[in-house]
Amino acid sequence: MKRIDWKIRVLIRVILVSCNILISHLFLQWCQNQLSVDLALKFAFSWHAEKFFLGSLVLLFLYLFLVSLSGSFLAGTIFYDIGIGILGFATYLKMAYRQEPIYPDDLKMITQFGMLREIVGNGLFFLILLLVVVASSFFLWFLFRSFRLSKKKQLLRVSTLLISSVCLLYVSHFNDATNLLRKGYNKTALWIPYSQQMNYYNTGFVGGFLYNLRVDAMEKPSDYSKKRIDEVVANYSTTSDQKNEEKPNIVFVMSESFSDPDHLEGVNISGEPLADYYEMAQQTYSGKMLSQNYGGGTANIEFEALTSFSMELFNPQMTTPYTMLVPKMKQIPSLVSLSKSRGYQTTAIHPYDTSMYKRKDVYDVLGFDQFLDQDSMAYTDKLEKNPYISDASAYQQVLDLLKENEKPQFIHLVTMQTHMPYGGKYDTLNYPVQANGDVYSIESYLQDVSYASQALKTFLEALNKESERTIVVFWGDHLPGIYSDVVQEANEGPTLHETQFLMWDSKEKMAYEADQITSPFYFAPKLFEKSTLELTPFYQLLVSLEKQLPAFEKQMYKMADGSWKSELALDEQAQQLYEDYRLIQYDVLQGDQFSLETNFFQ
Repeated sequence: MKRIDWKIRVLIRVILVSCNILISHLFLQWCQNQLSVDLALKFAFSWHAEKFFLGSLVLLFLYLFLVSLSGSFLAGTIFYDIGIGILGFATYLKMAYRQEPIYPDDLKMITQFGMLREIVGNGLFFLILLLVVVASSFFLWFLFRSFRLSKKKQLLRVSTLLISSVCLLYVSHFNDATNLLRKGYNKTALWIPYSQQMNYYNTGFVGGFLYNLRVDAMEKPSDYSKKRIDEVVANYSTTSDQKNEEKPNIVFVMSESFSDPDHLEGVNISGEPLADYYEMAQQTYSGKMLSQNYGGGTANIEFEALTSFSMELFNPQMTTPYTMLVPKMKQIPSLVSLSKSRGYQTTAIHPYDTSMYKRKDVYDVLGFDQFLDQDSMAYTDKLEKNPYISDASAYQQVLDLLKENEKPQFIHLVTMQTHMPYGGKYDTLNYPVQANGDVYSIESYLQDVSYASQALKTFLEALNKESERTIVVFWGDHLPGIYSDVVQEANEGPTLHETQFLMWDSKEKMAYEADQITSPFYFAPKLFEKSTLELTPFYQLLVSLEKQLPAFEKQMYKMADGSWKSELALDEQAQQLYEDYRLIQYDVLQGDQFSLETNFFQ
């Protein structure tokens, strides 16, 4: 009788565990598909059943690891279920706001409590935090008690822990060519390198997540060698025609979500929230900037602007170089290191937490002399109920730095005032909107960018009054993720990726050119070209490339004739420039850094 009871108990436990794994996997699919039960069920049991059960096997390894680690089915199950619940909820939010799934590297942001609380609201944040604390306490209590288990149970526990750990370690090498799990997926999977969203839809949440585990930053070019790099360096190392040795102050301003919704189809705005911006922009070199992402990706745009390296050239799994690549490097050439070599003092300012996107570590690698955040800034005023430090305060911090220091300054400011969420920041909204979707958020956002526009104008006018020459590059990093599916579908393609930019010289006017579209990795070489500062060989390469390919990101290529292509289509000369650029980027970020042994970046 006891033997039968034991078998029944084991059978019941196997059934319960199997059901838990399958339901949790369906839950992740449900969240990824914006709460569509139909799509989740069709993926699991019709369209992609094989990949669904492969993903379930991975979740089983994770579940067994947690159960064996805690020494308790109950504790391990609770911790697993709450973790999956939070992961699914985070996936739903990210898909809603950014049209992107959760990547492995996003898990590093889990300690950003301030940002998470502002996104989900106080009530929900503290409920989730309470669940995590309770589950963790429960888990740790049983982990402590597990050392008192009988020898038989302890042997079973340790064996399961070792087996599940080895399996998870093997799974973590998913992108290795010989990985059997990857080969299992490859039998039916359609991997889409240019679209992570489609990868997740085609292979499931687990498959897409695994696809984004550790991988090389770039594919090795077939002709990569020291000889080939030396040839590229020699081709662009002719003396620059620009000999201006002046050292004007340089200020980069990456304005959070700054864009003009007026150019979007299906969004009708009353009034001119960006009137102050356009008043200044139409006096100087300005236009639109092509952003890699919609609704997010701030750190990637910042990476491009500071290093002049393009995200388009990376493997699709290299989703965030700031967290996945740069901190592991000892040095990386950038506008920061170039400015330092020319006698500048370099300062980064971000009126928020220093750990966001590992900025503290990244800024050390890039070579900033100092990093001012919300705790070290002298000016921290906010507008009305806005939880973030205002742009006006951030600009005042910049002005003080320019006035207080005798050395020429390179200052890189990343603003926060216009960061989501938008509703509830301001009592008065001056720009009524007609659009499909969340009109209140759009109207609140317009009020935000109106204040940002005013602060920029005041800042530029203040610079004009100073005796020292200062050059400003201002741009919005991406559009806010507040537009409905209807609006997004009406604006497919580059439109949802175009933000505003301008370059401003406080002493020497830069001519306005209509209909300019550029990419952020062109900012530094364009700044040097427009201000007649001496170009490095690397910047000479980029200036030449920009004439042939004015702006590009994956599936979005602005050609010299003004047309847009979804695939790269260049003539022989332009293709050679592109390949030279790709070789140099690979050499620095993935290769042997032969080019750093030359004066290519000096």
